[in-house]
Amino acid sequence: MESEEREKRIEGLMECCSKMLGYIGEDVEREGLLNTPERVARAILDTTSGYNEDPETILRKAMFKEDYSQMVIVKDIDFYSLCEHHILPFFGKVHVAYIPNGYITGLSKIARVVEVFSRRLQVQERLTLQIKECIQKTLNPLGVMVVVEAQHLCMQMRGVKKQNSVTTTSDFCGAFNQAKTREEFMNLLRNK
Repeated sequence: MESEEREKRIEGLMECCSKMLGYIGEDVEREGLLNTPERVARAILDTTSGYNEDPETILRKAMFKEDYSQMVIVKDIDFYSLCEHHILPFFGKVHVAYIPNGYITGLSKIARVVEVFSRRLQVQERLTLQIKECIQKTLNPLGVMVVVEAQHLCMQMRGVKKQNSVTTTSDFCGAFNQAKTREEFMNLLRNK
């Protein structure tokens, strides 16, 4: 994002934050809050920076021809995202497996794809699907499976207030449609 455009967004977000602080009954001129609108604006732009990146391009930049055709797993990828319903954080781990079909990608690129999609307003179900679809479309592997385990502050801080709840989602295609292949992946996840 161009620096002029970024500064314009920061100013707009600062104005919104100042109004919000006033609406909740805070004194926006209080010493502890003087720089809060700017900090919040910069934090929001950082936590939603995934809109400015193309995850397919990230994978393509490190695509290598390789005859390897066994499962490749990148597990325990930490992520942080914002729930689009409450703009509260949800966070956890993403586990990705794919079976190459002539091409592999740099392992760090899988984590970068997770980062790009998680740094957007999200729901966990869509995050899971987007990661799977991006890898499938870009690498055209024999199969892809993604499992996401997350804690949602919208469930823990408000509403039902269930502090220890964890939500798990999964999506898969290709070779992972076979129960045996899915089970192999899940067994490898359990063997930490």
